[in-house]
Amino acid sequence: MTDNSAACGGPDVENGFGRFFLPGPTEVRPAVLAAQKRALIGHRGEPINALMREIQPGLRAVFGTARPVLVSTSSATGLMEAAVRNGARERVLSLVNGAFSERFARIARACGFEVDVVEAPWGGVHDPDAVRARLRAGHYDAVTMVHSETSTGALNPIADLAAAVREFPGTLVLVDAVTSAGGAPVQADDRGLDFVLAGSQKAMALPPGLAFGVASERMLERSASAARRGVYFDLVAFYNALAKEQTPNTPAVTLMYSLAEQLRHISAEGLERRWRRHAAMARRCADWADASGERIGAGLSVLAPDGFRSPTVTCLLLPPGRTGPEVAHAMKERGFVIGAGYGRLKPRSVRIGHMGDHTVEELDRVLEALEEVLRAPPGQGLAGGSR
Repeated sequence: MTDNSAACGGPDVENGFGRFFLPGPTEVRPAVLAAQKRALIGHRGEPINALMREIQPGLRAVFGTARPVLVSTSSATGLMEAAVRNGARERVLSLVNGAFSERFARIARACGFEVDVVEAPWGGVHDPDAVRARLRAGHYDAVTMVHSETSTGALNPIADLAAAVREFPGTLVLVDAVTSAGGAPVQADDRGLDFVLAGSQKAMALPPGLAFGVASERMLERSASAARRGVYFDLVAFYNALAKEQTPNTPAVTLMYSLAEQLRHISAEGLERRWRRHAAMARRCADWADASGERIGAGLSVLAPDGFRSPTVTCLLLPPGRTGPEVAHAMKERGFVIGAGYGRLKPRSVRIGHMGDHTVEELDRVLEALEEVLRAPPGQGLAGGSR
């Protein structure tokens, strides 16, 4: 097992790669971790310029853009704040269907904006017509939304939602693609996304600590006059630095070495093949859940509806009498790390993060262990009996 799993309480190194299935951070290949051992360089001058030139083509491919992709030394939450600080003036409409879309709304409020919310059930997705209706009822500077909702495993119809928003001139489309970028098509340019962001530790399969973002020309125009854009997440400063092949603040150079290594790996695999592998893992989870009823008993199901399921994370509703923390603990006893449910779903669900460099074959071993846990009586799913 790689070092990141040990740090998160995962199985030990002797169990090997392919047992750490949290919905982020995900497992990182040893070669990507080892890339951080390169000697440090100054972050002003030709060495950093060369590194920035090296990573841009791969990042642009992942985000589906011809525009420069900014690299922030922060978590993705930092760029969620950047999105609203740079993209809004007074009013924000937040599309909420889970914990992380709810976080987007909370960030906008904390930054001093007036926020209205359109809610969909947790596990459900948003209806573009409902969004149009809300936008007709009042002017908003920006709409926040999440592509792949990590807490529920639901995949919003981002192209249709963005198209609905763009019918209203002056309203920007701000998208959290944290668990989709690298595992599903984002297509920032074709879909007209004004700002799309992601973090390093999800489907990109990198160590935590970097975030990536793409801003449209409309977003940069808005940013230039945004009174609350601040300093650290000033998008004008980011793009001025990008024009010089640099970052506006001190970058995490060693993490960028890992990024360059992983982008080479992603390019060698091919993005379309990578997307198909992720989609195959999501189908495998759903098929297993559908077929396991007779063996496990009634009550196990995929939360998100068919046709709107994330290719990178599956949220499974558990049979009565089972809890997310108990099942996740029993899986850890068997040498596998999965996530309990998140937020209000924590007591009655688990989440499997089938993202990054994992394979269907590795996922099959996780599902085999999970079936053993769920077939055992509650409290008896631990290796060695109950405790």
